[in-house]
Amino acid sequence: MIDVCIIGAGVVGLNIARQLSRYQLKVCVLERQDDVGCGCSKANSGIVHGGYSDKPGTLKAQLCVKGNQMYKQLNEELNFGYRKTGSLVLAFQDEEVATLNELAQYGRQNGVRGLQIIDGDKARELEPYISQEVKAALYCENAGVTSPYEFAQALAENAIVNGVELKLETEVTQIQQMADHFILSTNKDDAVAARYVVNAAGIHSDQIARLVGIDDYHISPRRGQYVLLDKEQNYLANSVIFQVPTKLGKGILVTTTYHGNLMIGPNAEEIDDKEDLGTDEKTLEYIVQTARKSVPGFTMRKALKSFAGNRPVSNKKDWVIEESAVKRFINLVGIDSPGLTSSPAIAMQVLDVLQAAGLSLQPNPAFEPYRKPIIRQKDAAFDGDINAAEPGRRIICRCEQVTEAEIIDCLNRNIPVKSVAAVGRRTRAGMGSCQGAFCGPRVRELIARELNIPLDTVPERGSGSSMLVQRAKRADLLKM
Repeated sequence: MIDVCIIGAGVVGLNIARQLSRYQLKVCVLERQDDVGCGCSKANSGIVHGGYSDKPGTLKAQLCVKGNQMYKQLNEELNFGYRKTGSLVLAFQDEEVATLNELAQYGRQNGVRGLQIIDGDKARELEPYISQEVKAALYCENAGVTSPYEFAQALAENAIVNGVELKLETEVTQIQQMADHFILSTNKDDAVAARYVVNAAGIHSDQIARLVGIDDYHISPRRGQYVLLDKEQNYLANSVIFQVPTKLGKGILVTTTYHGNLMIGPNAEEIDDKEDLGTDEKTLEYIVQTARKSVPGFTMRKALKSFAGNRPVSNKKDWVIEESAVKRFINLVGIDSPGLTSSPAIAMQVLDVLQAAGLSLQPNPAFEPYRKPIIRQKDAAFDGDINAAEPGRRIICRCEQVTEAEIIDCLNRNIPVKSVAAVGRRTRAGMGSCQGAFCGPRVRELIARELNIPLDTVPERGSGSSMLVQRAKRADLLKM
């Protein structure tokens, strides 16, 4: 009998799993994909938001501010990558300056510190490459960037070390309510018996809720498309640069990622298919032209790829985090932006809900909070070479300076790694300028060798990265 079964291995579900591993409980996480963090957790902006965008009094506002304040310690423990950068919301017209004042007031009511409205000249001191048309900006010192898929991996690895069971490629197909527990049937032969169930299924959370007869929720996928550019362009942005938000979201941003690429996007489009992660030329052209309003100087000749992610927008005005009408079944519905920022605080909220529902939390004296990084930072003294004998010096990915030792490390941790794409998410191999042209075959050989499987059974890179940007660059569609 499992004490708590969590459905969904995104950053929300995995933060919950890690928090529960602090206690003497049997916990399992079920994930339908072949890796953790493969949904909304993978394809998002990676922004740790300051907390001024959401209406005061909402769960979004409350948990965003709390979550933001938890990242520094979490990164010190788990080594997933977080950097405090600050953010700017730019106003180009007088009426947008009024919106900045509204956002600042929201932020102060939400308890955000380090907020100030600055004029265009001061904004250009902070960000020399923003448009000369900027009249004012809202500056927030507490915003930052993180590596969201590495965050998910770190949470999962640490939770497993502390006793959590992770079942990948396991899709919940039926939930039967018994007197004091649930039976969860899956696409696998074995079922899971659990006293409590936490529905953290993201974009599919409405479907999971319906498995226990709850049909109050409807998730509409809202797709956001992005363009990722080479690190050579990262001098153009020191912080996260937003435009005044619209009713659909925070709008097109320009930022450097945690690992130093320049990124622009996302748009916000309502779609019907939850699995549709396609990108299209018309939308990418809109993203590029809108981003140029903030930072005119980037060049699409340095674009590496486009990608898209779907956000779970629900029919409710705020996030749902509660014990449902079905006792001991906890729903988390509509956790869209700023879900990544809020995820550590969401986990604490869920622990409160579980405890109120009757779960006993007895501390685990053997809890280990620390997780070693996979990526080793290289300094000027690093003498790596593609022909070096030692795995710690032998370079597999030239663009990102990834060594054989780092790839071997990621393949021998406690989460199965089955593809070149999964290795890339853990080590950065294939994420540089050549997009895996050099290192892809070498990574495949290492996977086959370390896992003792035939080379031709190792999958190539995943399908989430579009070649549309490359076609657009050749066709000059994006007005380089």
